[in-house]
Amino acid sequence: MIRSLLTVTPLLLAALPVQAETVADRIQADLPGLIATYRDLHANPELSFQEVRSAKVMADAARKAGFTVTEKVGKTGLVAVLRNGAGPTVLIRADMDALPVTEQTGLPFASKLRGTSTAGVESGIMHACGHDTHMTAWIETARLLAARKAEWSGTLVMIGQPAEEMGLGAREMLADGLYTRFPKPDYALAFHDSADLPSGTVGVRPGWALANVDSIDVIVKGVGGHGAYPHKAKDPIVLASAIVMRLQTLVSREQNPVDPAVVTVGSFHGGTKHNIISDEAKLELTVRSFSDEDRQRLIEGIRRIAAGEGMAAGLPQDRMPVVTVKEPYTRATFNSPDFAREIADDLSGKMGAQRVIVLEQPVMGGEDFDEYRRADEAHVKSTILWIGGVPPETLAAARRGEKPQPSIHSPFWAPEADKVIATGAEALTLTAMRLMKR
Repeated sequence: MIRSLLTVTPLLLAALPVQAETVADRIQADLPGLIATYRDLHANPELSFQEVRSAKVMADAARKAGFTVTEKVGKTGLVAVLRNGAGPTVLIRADMDALPVTEQTGLPFASKLRGTSTAGVESGIMHACGHDTHMTAWIETARLLAARKAEWSGTLVMIGQPAEEMGLGAREMLADGLYTRFPKPDYALAFHDSADLPSGTVGVRPGWALANVDSIDVIVKGVGGHGAYPHKAKDPIVLASAIVMRLQTLVSREQNPVDPAVVTVGSFHGGTKHNIISDEAKLELTVRSFSDEDRQRLIEGIRRIAAGEGMAAGLPQDRMPVVTVKEPYTRATFNSPDFAREIADDLSGKMGAQRVIVLEQPVMGGEDFDEYRRADEAHVKSTILWIGGVPPETLAAARRGEKPQPSIHSPFWAPEADKVIATGAEALTLTAMRLMKR
């Protein structure tokens, strides 16, 4: 009897269905190689519109997975296309550029590179915004979807975007024919690592997600003179200081309290010596808003305050402050509300409800991802996800005030990369497969 069972059991086992490997299982198996790629990208960051090496790493991986790849789209961007029968077109974006920041994480693979930005400023270079995790997850997503072609039908367009940090990369790719030379998407997806969410979680924000970003210069002119004889001069530093203080009322007294906005004076330059009253001072502002109406009102308010303070100081008309709004500005990111909620519901069911967080508030940071939706608002639905990058216990300690937690763009920012890459790749892959379900 025992011998008979031993003989039959292997046959029975062979007839049983084998459980398919999950997306999460495949990612965990691939993780050692992915971390090697991440560390290579982290140690070799490139500034905006200089992402030649990064683009090649991504292009080589996409070609190996079976994509048709076009490089140098929008200067240093790349487009990888995989056609797989009839169905919708899904675009997945990863941004590639690093920041002019000298790294202080202490990681063994920390960047030691230095470079010169397009503005001519020489500095250290660091992936202080986590775009190295974005690129690595993009590579894994491309591999996963190519390996699972039997499970979906449609066209996959995966892009490596340059110059997100300048707010110019998406515009450059669109201007270079992204929607005419390549299949136009029905859906656009991306993610960004987060210093405010626990590692392994996905944050979804329906509606406004990130803000308009305006950079504004204010040149405050005066009449120079000797510091001992201020009555014979018109001091631009005093005038500029009055403008700085008055600008604070644009948000505190003119903005609806339930509609977020920010007016920050990030730079104040004036004067050359202790006893000289300069004839000019310069203010540099960052202004954040969401709606086009709020943006325009804030800009008009800055012009009004600058002119009003100039008049109050008794400046002649030809010496009034000059306000310059830098163009192009980064437009606010809007996640298509119903689409974002569908993604949240689907990922909750597949990844676990405890790992998916529907966010109640947008953030005041900026992103140029919304350009892909705005290029054809009637056709393209888009959502950018947040992927948590901080160990839960570290985040809890920071919220208790026990230990400061660096934010993105900090020289100390080092996300829990394996969790960001694995979670980001899983969320993108599962969402793309649902949208193109066979």
